[in-house]
Amino acid sequence: MHRFAVILALACGSQAAGALEEILVTATRSPAALLSWPGSATRIENSSIALTGPTHGSELVNRAAGAMIQRGSGQESLPALRSPVLSGAGACGAVLILEDGIPIRPVGTCNINQLFELNLEQAAAVEVLRGPGSALYGSSAVHGIINVIPPLPAELPPLALGIEGGSDDYRRVRLVAAGGSVDRRAGITLVATDDGGWRDDSGFREQKLNGAWSGPAGDGALTLRLAATRLRQETAGFILGEDAWRDRSLARSNLNPEAWRDADSARLSAHYQRAGGFDARAYLRSSRMDFIQHFLLGKPLEDNGQDSGGLMLSWTRADVAGGRLIAGADVELAASSLQQQQEGPTTGGSPAANAIRPTGRHYDYTVDSALAAGYLQWQRALGPQWLLEAGARLERVRYDYDNRMIDGNTDENGQPCPGGCLYSRPADRADTFTNLAPRLGLTWQPRAGLAAWAALARGFRAPEATELYRLQRQQSVADLDSEHVDAAELGLRWRGTALAFDLAAFRMNKRDVIVRDSAGFNLSGGRTRHRGFEYEFDWRLAEGWGLAGNGTLARHTYRFNAALEQGEQIVAGRDVDTAPRELYALRLRRSAGRLGGELEWLRVGGYWTNAANTARYGGHDLLNLRLAWRPTPAWTTVLRVTNLADRAYADRADFAFGNHRYFPGRDRALFLELNWQRPGAPRP
Repeated sequence: MHRFAVILALACGSQAAGALEEILVTATRSPAALLSWPGSATRIENSSIALTGPTHGSELVNRAAGAMIQRGSGQESLPALRSPVLSGAGACGAVLILEDGIPIRPVGTCNINQLFELNLEQAAAVEVLRGPGSALYGSSAVHGIINVIPPLPAELPPLALGIEGGSDDYRRVRLVAAGGSVDRRAGITLVATDDGGWRDDSGFREQKLNGAWSGPAGDGALTLRLAATRLRQETAGFILGEDAWRDRSLARSNLNPEAWRDADSARLSAHYQRAGGFDARAYLRSSRMDFIQHFLLGKPLEDNGQDSGGLMLSWTRADVAGGRLIAGADVELAASSLQQQQEGPTTGGSPAANAIRPTGRHYDYTVDSALAAGYLQWQRALGPQWLLEAGARLERVRYDYDNRMIDGNTDENGQPCPGGCLYSRPADRADTFTNLAPRLGLTWQPRAGLAAWAALARGFRAPEATELYRLQRQQSVADLDSEHVDAAELGLRWRGTALAFDLAAFRMNKRDVIVRDSAGFNLSGGRTRHRGFEYEFDWRLAEGWGLAGNGTLARHTYRFNAALEQGEQIVAGRDVDTAPRELYALRLRRSAGRLGGELEWLRVGGYWTNAANTARYGGHDLLNLRLAWRPTPAWTTVLRVTNLADRAYADRADFAFGNHRYFPGRDRALFLELNWQRPGAPRP
């Protein structure tokens, strides 16, 4: 069982790999042994989360092989999971983000930065599944799944407090409280952050609250959860110029001091489990976000929102055709809206570019969506050493789009722009997408602690609402297909008393990738290939010492030719931009009595920054140091130093609009945390 807020517990220490059976909940929506699952997954436990003390989701998720979350300004991020870094048209929705097994947003309304809507800082665990999701998950589980698992009330201490201070006026406070009877308990976790920002005009304030109640209900068990987040952020944009990240003063500057982002989210869920294999989850969700699109000419404001609810049902039978069957159904209803408007005339571009971006509203629409899905997943032992898994998911989603403005690409009053306005609004319409995703896996366990597996799977995502209805120029209809990926994987997993490792080789072919062509039209038809090798290991070197690491050797390539907007030229066989071929991490860990720590080395290999493969970033190496000291059972102090060697680097490198552009990486930063926990609280 996870215990909460015991930092020294010591994530720093290397645990005997065979001492505890690793449990994974995301693959089957219920606890299952990782050793027998035919797929690649990483579980990041609370002890590692507490030691890392992430100031950004990338610091945590990037502990998994195959993952590279690139940090933007403040809490913004771009994901990569067994993929290139996903950005721009067709990028959103390729990685499914869950909270306790429930998607945090409705289908078709992904926010590329949506990790900031989760309380990663106080999670009980984070599970990262690589490759298409199991048959239990549908749209958006294309490249993988990130599931943030909040703690149960029984895993929380009666009371715990933490304060933290760091470089550039960074301040963070935490509160944990729980109480109740043996079988009925409630708990809350709260984290509030005030960051002055290490770049000019780039600070943010953020609050995250999670509450939970658990207890018996009828002949089963019920867990109620509440999650709420609030973000108020000043935003720093790219710095420009080849290798501009090397200039420390330029790295701290902000060419977009007017930029900002406000985001709020709230989620309420009920999870009921009954003996005999019945599982039901009901949820309500709401999110709002306003921000200035400082990266566009005219700098229009966007206001978007989503209100949704759904029900997830599953039944497990232990003996169906000689095996274990999971059958389930998911339904979801959502109401979403988006408005984009510009307060003044466009400046900063050529006269022609300014003229096609009018003052006033550009888009104002709503989308009502309905999702219905059913799935089966069957497991059967084929003798004492073999386990077969077969499953499939059938999913249908319908969008009903209502344009609340004049159709076409005029201004909001129906007046044409010289040469035609940039923004185009389709007429009211409905779109339906139906997808079937099969999965087949085979696991071989010839001896205790050793398993090999092979898997074939398909992932998919329905088009996002913005890809269908936020059109440009003369496009009045976006005739898009769902994106699909067909994946094959071979893996080997070992769990011994001193050494544990996972190896996996994968190949994925992705089709119907949505792109924006040189005419500004959203089109399906792109194709990419993703193939590589991943590893993770945890090695006990000696008593109190451990070495852990993960790495990825992969290549992501285009399989089509196309001319894209802004003159980008895609040629089949070239690397997809922002796709490092190498990602490595090593962590030397020490745990001795009351003192523990971790020295972390991270390597991001070089990558092309444009589709034409003519501009390149050389990659970087970073060192991070984390030390934890527990002088008494109640008190813990943690010191964290990021970028220990004070290297200049780029969190993100890009080439667009004829410019080398960078989100510079932060220079050396120090954080000191002090925690108190009421004596006698639960510990691991």
